[in-house]
Amino acid sequence: MSNLQLKAPLTINWAINNSCNFACSHCYSREDTHDEISRDVLYSCIEKVVKAGVFSVNFGGGEPLLHPDLLDIAAFSSGLGLRVSMNSNGWLLDYDKAVALKNAGFTKVGISIDSHLPEVHDKFRGVAGSHARALAALKHLKAVGITTSISTVICRINCSTIDELVAMALEHEVGQLNFHNFKCSGLGMSNKDELDLTPEEWKVFYRDAIAAKRTVKNLDISLDDPIIALLDARDAGSLVKGSVCGKLSLNIKSNGDMTPCGFIPIVIGNIVRDDLQQVWKDSVVLDKMRNKQPTGKCSGCSKYEDCLGGCTARALALTGDMNSPDPHCWGSDAPAK
Repeated sequence: MSNLQLKAPLTINWAINNSCNFACSHCYSREDTHDEISRDVLYSCIEKVVKAGVFSVNFGGGEPLLHPDLLDIAAFSSGLGLRVSMNSNGWLLDYDKAVALKNAGFTKVGISIDSHLPEVHDKFRGVAGSHARALAALKHLKAVGITTSISTVICRINCSTIDELVAMALEHEVGQLNFHNFKCSGLGMSNKDELDLTPEEWKVFYRDAIAAKRTVKNLDISLDDPIIALLDARDAGSLVKGSVCGKLSLNIKSNGDMTPCGFIPIVIGNIVRDDLQQVWKDSVVLDKMRNKQPTGKCSGCSKYEDCLGGCTARALALTGDMNSPDPHCWGSDAPAK
């Protein structure tokens, strides 16, 4: 099903603002200072998204809870039938805010927690006390009946603490634990040498994470990295091969610019002035992502059909070529027999 072509993305990841109260070491949007769309224009854009056939919208930023109109925007979106979710650092999410989010139609909220150790998380996120506030946010969300998840960016600070991260997720009764592969965008590129793993270290991490995914009960451990195909661990039920970006999902920036994903800074249109379905159908950039060609060691790899070269964003950031092998790949340079 690798050539599946939907008429519109299933999900829009929408960064409605760039303002943030944190200073994360890996932030991809901190250098993004674009203007933000006014609420009325944003409403008309959301109507366009619904008309195009999009199923869900996930609000991010920046920190979306800093947007003064977040609740109104979410209520407008859910009122039009969109499934509404959000990613947050949790700092501003007390019980009253959780109630308001529930009333605005949020069905799921992901909270970013990058270590089971408060001091490690707080240093990584740049704000003392942020770990405690994040865990409190999970409690408030659960109390009002919103499905919760924890998002963890895997890097050098946490790659050997899978069991501890799983235990934290189970203790706080979240539905999903998302292990996100480290991207080299924005500050992630600036701090790459300090935070990123070597290909062999990624292999060890994913081997252990896959083992946990197969044995841990009452928790969905999500691994969003296509290169786990090298360990025969890709989800057989997935609609697409390789990365989902530009195939199932699309990113929209605060000024309306559309990009294939939040980590690929190539503008393919603007939701304010362009037709979403037309951009989705006709974008040369999206076409290239959907029809990647193996180069280098990918050319002879038996896993390429499932992996499709791994993370396109990472390959582009570090080599300048979407078709280059993912720099995280631990596969041999020799063609597979």
